Amino acid sequence: MKLYNTLTHKVEEFKTHEPGKVKMYTCGPTVYHFAHIGNLRSYIMEDVLEKFLRYEGYEVTRAMNVTDVGHLTSDGDTGEDKMLKGARREHKTVMEIAKFYTDAFFADCEKLNIKIPEIVEPATNCIPEFIKMVSGLIEKGYAYEAGGNVYFDTSKLDDYYVFNAHNAEDLEVGVREGVEADDNKKNKTDFVLWFTKSKFEDQELKWDSPWGLGYPGWHIECSAISLKHLGEYLDLHCGGIDNVFPHHTNEIAQSEAYLGHPWCGHWFHVLHLNTASGKMSKSKGQILTVSVLEEKGYDPLVYRFFCLLSHYRKSLVFSWDALDNAAASYGKLVAKTAALDTDGEVDRALFDEYRAKFKAALDADLNTSNAITEVYNVFKAKTNGATKAALLADYDRVLSIGLLEAAEKLKEKNEAEEAPAAGELTSKIEEMISRRLEAKRARDFATADSIRCELSAMGVDIVDTPDGTKYTIR
Repeated sequence: MKLYNTLTHKVEEFKTHEPGKVKMYTCGPTVYHFAHIGNLRSYIMEDVLEKFLRYEGYEVTRAMNVTDVGHLTSDGDTGEDKMLKGARREHKTVMEIAKFYTDAFFADCEKLNIKIPEIVEPATNCIPEFIKMVSGLIEKGYAYEAGGNVYFDTSKLDDYYVFNAHNAEDLEVGVREGVEADDNKKNKTDFVLWFTKSKFEDQELKWDSPWGLGYPGWHIECSAISLKHLGEYLDLHCGGIDNVFPHHTNEIAQSEAYLGHPWCGHWFHVLHLNTASGKMSKSKGQILTVSVLEEKGYDPLVYRFFCLLSHYRKSLVFSWDALDNAAASYGKLVAKTAALDTDGEVDRALFDEYRAKFKAALDADLNTSNAITEVYNVFKAKTNGATKAALLADYDRVLSIGLLEAAEKLKEKNEAEEAPAAGELTSKIEEMISRRLEAKRARDFATADSIRCELSAMGVDIVDTPDGTKYTIR
């Protein structure tokens, strides 16, 4: 399997620390609001990656955090605490906000056929692990206390900007537009590991620590949660492209400083979902959610299908016209699936041939666009419906676009719509037989024969028996 590694800037063979096993970590949601469909693009592509690794035969252990504390809009303790912002907006406690939007996130995942990682850990569950890691970094000389807070000292690293070849000034947090400098820092690129003194004096969630009552910085949580559940060596770390700097850069800095050895071998990043006006984001008020799609009549799996039509390393431009085109294409695939006659035996030789083509598409840097092309090729294959249905089911172990399930619903819908028509026909036949019987009793045989001819023209054959008139529909 070849997969692009953001750390090395090239497509390379995916290798694991332990043969046949993948330890995978994905950055989870900050649960202060609904996830918008731009956020969910990353989770969809990470879901495809995990399912394809399992399809390839790997044993995958995947962990994901839920950020329910400590996510500031900058490392300088400036801007707004996102969890506090949500709590104030809705007049609830931070934990009430976290519970509501965590549940909403997982409900969206279910609608999009996104598998929930077997390990999901809220940040508030791991305060002892955060304190242990921060203490270890201080002991090793990689962190310092200043102004009541604990900071990571980036000057102790040989290479802080591990993902980039940029000049240091290009990415310094302290000099970015709209970000105030933090005078406690020794270096502008240093970042907070633990807060006891913050501009948010009304911070709702605080814990005792060796440095005073406070709360963790955002970056420490992913490192500590990964170490807790996946050990010292991580094979695959995933997230949106906007996490590369500073979040993932800081994760590598603190994790490798703490461990004393390389930490994660492969980094997988999904590019943004854009609109005509740019990146979709909550800060711009562009909250386009799965629920909004449903309200407008779209099946959430149409959005998943839409995402799979593009490569994860390309920005995807969203428009209603583009989603309509995806919906039309998806609907045609469902109709073709519903029309399959699945009686008969699966052609194993052809099945293996087509499965190899599907696997090759995804082996080439998870090319979901080519994998969808292989779905179309199934319908073109010169084989029976049973083989085609088996291939679609096999592919859906990875793609999870639910064609077979949607086809069954379509068939049920069609049958339900036909049922009233059949009922109306039955009533009409019985009414005509009744009129014929009355004509016969009145010895109006011409009318009775006329009704028999009408029924015959309708495809209905009648037989007079001692028990009454019986009919069959040809």
